[in-house]
Amino acid sequence: MRTFAKLAELESMVGEHIADSDWIEVTQDRIQLFADATNDHQWIHVDPERAKAGPFGATIAHGFMTLSLLPEMAASAMQVLDTRMGVNYGLNRVRFPAPVPAGSRVRGRFKLLKFEPIDGGAQLTFEVLMEREGGDKPVCIAESVGRRFV
Repeated sequence: MRTFAKLAELESMVGEHIADSDWIEVTQDRIQLFADATNDHQWIHVDPERAKAGPFGATIAHGFMTLSLLPEMAASAMQVLDTRMGVNYGLNRVRFPAPVPAGSRVRGRFKLLKFEPIDGGAQLTFEVLMEREGGDKPVCIAESVGRRFV
């Protein structure tokens, strides 16, 4: 985890790779919980036997499940000690170039694209490249916009 004492330290780091998250295991149980929470029970996600004969040879995580790992990734990648609160402000762009088979491990690589001062803090835009351990393509590329308040 990379630690910053002050939010203002990030302002001079626009364009730089900031941090990498810890690896997160994407288990079939976790995929099933996401399917239950979203009522998206498509066989490619929840039926391991049928998925063996499918296009990926196994069940895969939902794209939105992969994206939903973003807060966990950010929490393990970096902390800013002088902030009292952070909020998710939204996303500018999201793509899922490759699948995440059940049993995979993924992590996020954070590059700071923008630092915009706002009342009481800053709005930060990160490019988050999510990679699968042993994979040759990213599993998700997203521009994540958050606000941190001091």
